Amino acid sequence: MNLEPQFSRDKRIDDERLMRTAIKIMNDALETGNGDPFGAVIAKEGQVISSSGTTVLQDNDPTGHAEINAIRKACKALGTWDLSDCVLYTSCQCCPMCYSASYWAKLKAIYYGCSWLDYCDCAPEAPLIKEDIGKPANQASIPQIQLLQREASIAWDKFRNYKKPRSV
Repeated sequence: MNLEPQFSRDKRIDDERLMRTAIKIMNDALETGNGDPFGAVIAKEGQVISSSGTTVLQDNDPTGHAEINAIRKACKALGTWDLSDCVLYTSCQCCPMCYSASYWAKLKAIYYGCSWLDYCDCAPEAPLIKEDIGKPANQASIPQIQLLQREASIAWDKFRNYKKPRSV
């Protein structure tokens, strides 16, 4: 049984073209040795708004995933944090951080090439992070300790009464 969504032939061709761009970025990283093999493209109405590979090693930045980089570039290019008219094409299924960023950016859809199962032997942390996020804060691998909750909540109380439109 085919579980893939059924779209028009033209849309499917467009989606495949954009995914191939993400896969090319992935393969270029392997060939040049400029990082891990991940690539991402943000498109709006079939047009590339941004694209990126992973820059974790070059920038010494653990948030430099291809998807995060592409989202940042798209937001800058469009002058907004709201990417609800955009689609993410990524060479591999999003990690929890990249999925969360996609969620906050309100992306319309995420298309991915490889699933976690296709590459978890090369990135063994990915499934462990996904599992760890589901644990109660006091059982997570990185201790999460609530501190000064009342004091920190004052800003949220003020925010609730603030009339300016929300940023996220």
